[in-house]
Amino acid sequence: MLGSLESEVLSSLRAGGTASAKELRERLEARGIRVAYTTVATILSRLHSKGFVRRRREPCQGGARYVYRAVDFERKYLRHMLKGVVALFGPTGVVHLSEELDRIRPNERTGARRRARN
Repeated sequence: MLGSLESEVLSSLRAGGTASAKELRERLEARGIRVAYTTVATILSRLHSKGFVRRRREPCQGGARYVYRAVDFERKYLRHMLKGVVALFGPTGVVHLSEELDRIRPNERTGARRRARN
């Protein structure tokens, strides 16, 4: 679903809140990940296309830039996974998945729901 560098960029964005491509590149470099600004900008654009980040345009010196923020990654991942289950296994797979989810203990289910909302 996500490449290793995409995951690193998304992780850095989630850890620090909103950021521009330049700010994210600096965060990555502070973590020992050397990558070009253009690479970070391309990855952010791809993550936006995939729906993992949102962006807003804001003025800056010499023009405008995008400022990015991560969306609820777990919920997005779960939606992709469920679409995959339906595509691969059809209604039978959905029924089986539902039965497996029913076997999860209530306290685990509550914890998973809480994590999915945050």
